[in-house]
Amino acid sequence: MDRREAVLREMNLYPTWVRRETAEAPLPEAHPSCMDWPELKEKVKGCTLCPLRAGCRQTVFGVGNEKAQWLFVGEAPGAEEDAKGEPFVGQAGRLLDNMLLAIGLKREEVYIANVVKCRPPSNRQPHAGEMAACLPYLENQIALIQPKIIVALGRTAASALLNTDQPISALRGIVHEHRGIPVVVSFHPAYLLRTPLDKAKSWKDLCLASATVGRH
Repeated sequence: MDRREAVLREMNLYPTWVRRETAEAPLPEAHPSCMDWPELKEKVKGCTLCPLRAGCRQTVFGVGNEKAQWLFVGEAPGAEEDAKGEPFVGQAGRLLDNMLLAIGLKREEVYIANVVKCRPPSNRQPHAGEMAACLPYLENQIALIQPKIIVALGRTAASALLNTDQPISALRGIVHEHRGIPVVVSFHPAYLLRTPLDKAKSWKDLCLASATVGRH
């Protein structure tokens, strides 16, 4: 049994998905008013647009391939992310890595970011004003990356990207769009750690995202 199959079995996911190779499709150009990567990173690092920066150790910008086909967007950093300065570390990060491996991807091949770049106190959900202050940074990242697919992990990410207050149950299983880029909504890995029976549903979401990438 290879590692990929072992991961699928660990997640209670038995169907096998074979990745299809497709020709490269042209991608939209980044908006000319966008900051480049170095400028954007410095802007986020020094941001004081909301109170969150004063209560966290550091900003958590994002990590991965800056020209990735896949962009995964979560909610906000937690305590471990705040300490390390990288999104999705700890148990949730290891689960996300296994989810990526299950569809033939590695962390360094994708880009991973959060809607909010600073840790909210006690890991609470970001407030609307905090999300509004930080969302332009994510939009800038999307414009620079120009991904073929965005996977919104959790309701907060889905709400920010799709401008909706619908629950996850109503958003899953449908290919949405954000500025012309396909968006698939799935569960946050932290939720899956608490509710492992929903890992099978998450697998279906990843299969939908994979099929969508294959069509573009």
